[in-house]
Amino acid sequence: MKISGLTLSFGRADRTPLARWFWTIDRPLLFMLLVLIGCGIIAVAAASPAAALRLSGGALEIPPLHFLWRQLIWVAIGLPLMLGVSMLTKNAARRVALGGFVLFLVLLALVPFIGAENNGAQRWIQLPGFQMQPIEFLKPFFIVTTAWLFALRFEDRSLPVIPAGAMVLAVIVGLLVIQPDFGQAALLIAVWLVQAVLAGLPLIILGLAVVGLFAGLVLAYQFEPHVQNRIDGFLHGEGDTYQVDRALDCFRSGGLYGAGPGEGTAKFHLPEAQTDYIFSVIGEEFGAIVCFALALLYLAIVLRVLLQLLDEDDPFTLIAATGLVAQFGGQALINMSVNLALAPSKGMTLPFISHGGSSFLATSLAMGLLLAITRRNRHLKSSPYLQSGLAPLRPRAA
Repeated sequence: MKISGLTLSFGRADRTPLARWFWTIDRPLLFMLLVLIGCGIIAVAAASPAAALRLSGGALEIPPLHFLWRQLIWVAIGLPLMLGVSMLTKNAARRVALGGFVLFLVLLALVPFIGAENNGAQRWIQLPGFQMQPIEFLKPFFIVTTAWLFALRFEDRSLPVIPAGAMVLAVIVGLLVIQPDFGQAALLIAVWLVQAVLAGLPLIILGLAVVGLFAGLVLAYQFEPHVQNRIDGFLHGEGDTYQVDRALDCFRSGGLYGAGPGEGTAKFHLPEAQTDYIFSVIGEEFGAIVCFALALLYLAIVLRVLLQLLDEDDPFTLIAATGLVAQFGGQALINMSVNLALAPSKGMTLPFISHGGSSFLATSLAMGLLLAITRRNRHLKSSPYLQSGLAPLRPRAA
């Protein structure tokens, strides 16, 4: 590898921390994540003029590329964050996750008291220069901490780790309902159930949990006007369907091949073009084919992780990595479904594509943890680490 005329080589006999990271990181997965980040920069560049004009009230008070420059700042911070976290050992990743979980759980509990309100929801804490959404950062920390807790069950099956995890989940979901943020609550419950099944949750309990989720949705529909309006708009076209109607206009305008970079016009009528509905902007300017390719890229990332876990024998790695990639892929699926009017509006960003500090940095953190947890020696038979007496990075379950 050459950098500025200097040749940097990582031989398999090189035992420096950087060389160990290079030979144990999942490089195809890292490459796909970098491609996704690059696609996000292009998408934000396409959406930025429409978002700037809309927020300026048509007066052009905000520069057309305002959101692109901000996104480049988040990339400049988030990319080193992802790479730095990916260099952690598995034990260090667990400790970081536990500390981050405690910190952001406290911040989530403080949101009703010190949080900023936006569009009728109180989900953010105002910081200098941007608003932080604690749940975005809490999700990956919670998933890794839950995996650590569930992995204890493989050492001692008498430990009540699943009930303990359910109690923690209930606290977080309760705090999200107060905001209200039913979309994030539903996603977190779904990911937790996936992890619990891997930890040995009986299928009958899983069935009861699904019934409970459906009952909770019915109750939310009956007593929460916000949820009722979203569901009625999705099922019957009643109430305010302006956002999804404008999103579909973008796809119609773009067709298969798109109007061309910077040539879209329907996007100027689209609310939240740079965040929740950026997939629609991609559809207008680059076409349905590019949207399909982007969806395939998300699918490839998910499948890459799951296929690498097929022969995994460490319970923590299996549960944590599955949870992190389920959260990543699930959030992408929800966002794209909302843009295509296949699901009620959730106010959820598209990972690594949508503009936003909290979203991008939290996703960088989550993918850094995923890369760190899935690091392993893929050349066990000829590995210089084994020859040198160093322990492999993939411990066996007890």
